[in-house]
Amino acid sequence: MRAGLLAAVGVAAIALGGAALAQDAAQEAAGTSVPAGPVTNLRDSLVRTYDTNPTIMGQRQSLRQADENVAIARAQGRPLVTSTADYSRDVLTRNSGANGSAFTLTGRVSVPLYSGGTIRNSVRAANTRVEAGRADLRATEGDIFTEAVAAYMDVIRDRSIVELNRNQVRVLETNLQATRDRFEVGDLTRTDVAQSEARLALARSTLALAEGRLEASEENFRRVIGAEAGDLQPPNPLPTLPGTADQATQIALGNNADLASIAHQARAAGFDVRVAQGDRLPTISAVGSTTHVDLLGTANNGIPNGTNPDSFTNTGVGLSLSLPLYQGGAAGARVRRARAFETQLLEQAVAIERLVISNTRAAFASYQAALQAIESNEIAVAANQLALEGTRAEQTVGTRNVLDVLNAEQELLNSQVLLVTARRDAYVAGFQLLNAMGQAEAEDLNLDGGPLYDPVVNYDRYSASWSDWDDGPRAEPSSTRTAPPGSNSPVTRPPQ
Repeated sequence: MRAGLLAAVGVAAIALGGAALAQDAAQEAAGTSVPAGPVTNLRDSLVRTYDTNPTIMGQRQSLRQADENVAIARAQGRPLVTSTADYSRDVLTRNSGANGSAFTLTGRVSVPLYSGGTIRNSVRAANTRVEAGRADLRATEGDIFTEAVAAYMDVIRDRSIVELNRNQVRVLETNLQATRDRFEVGDLTRTDVAQSEARLALARSTLALAEGRLEASEENFRRVIGAEAGDLQPPNPLPTLPGTADQATQIALGNNADLASIAHQARAAGFDVRVAQGDRLPTISAVGSTTHVDLLGTANNGIPNGTNPDSFTNTGVGLSLSLPLYQGGAAGARVRRARAFETQLLEQAVAIERLVISNTRAAFASYQAALQAIESNEIAVAANQLALEGTRAEQTVGTRNVLDVLNAEQELLNSQVLLVTARRDAYVAGFQLLNAMGQAEAEDLNLDGGPLYDPVVNYDRYSASWSDWDDGPRAEPSSTRTAPPGSNSPVTRPPQ
């Protein structure tokens, strides 16, 4: 019954369940197919949001930072190659009249063989934080989509309310003119005219406030979606939602991205504890070095027929063992600090779990209440329309006065506004419920706006990189700006 009711009143949402399209490895950023100009439907609005919203774009870059932490952790277990070059010349020599000169070139290779498990656990912690970052990205997408949906429905609601109030002003202007005409012929009193004038002035004030709220909603639409709101069309109905709050809660506990993120963060903190513990264990490295020394013709300090070689090279290989015996208590402090941080995240996980349950149940209750409000307000609108017609008819025969007609018109307007508001509230609450259940993310929405952003592409490209000279793409924002062209704003591309 309620599903039919939603379709009847136009409370709608996005069709869910479409499988995410696989992204080609050559395309890292999603969304070059965003339609230009104002958007007119919810699907295009969400595509525009997904491809250009700065919060989502920023979260993608945050995830890329986590990807690089994996590369940094892996680099600790790879060979370290260094070289040094020195040149020296004696400026004061007491034993002979010659000044010695030397050029030294040294190369060194160090390969970690055993590090007490610190490298292995650092890599595990970094990879686990990548999983947490991916969950954070999904959570951000869901939150921004919910915000975009609310902004979309706010514009539809406020435009409807403005139109209702404009119509009310027109009706009251007609009523006032008719009341003045009847006053001129002595059919009504000056009191009736004053009542009509007061009600018209109040309606104009209400219209001005409604127009102000509409402008604010349209600006919020531009902020979130990054485009002008065109002639917005009602979207498709919401999918079938759980029948009880308990069912919704169970889905949320299994799918909510915030819960997945904090669980990964706590697991990564456990690896950090092992890293700290490894600082008390020995480390073993294989070391190789070569040194070339050239005395630049000064080996014999000017002695004729000297036998000292003018240059020589030394090469050696070996093992290096480092065994920490006492660190002043720092090692134990680092372990305790890591364990305290792990415990903190475990406590935060419980707090987020509570929040997810609370948000899910609250959204479910708001959704159900809005559905009931729609049903009641539809009845109220129909009844007030009938009551207004009857009141006007009764006024013509003298059994009702002008104030009765004005009150009936105001009650009809109030019920129409409440109905429009309830429709918006039901839609937004339903989408909030989807978000709380982890079903309002990009992978759940069939946006038809091009390939979805695939975070694995950047991870595969850079997390195992051996290059010291691959700096990646230049820093440049990909989100759209809403500032007018030529505006005096400090937001520009950072210097390279």
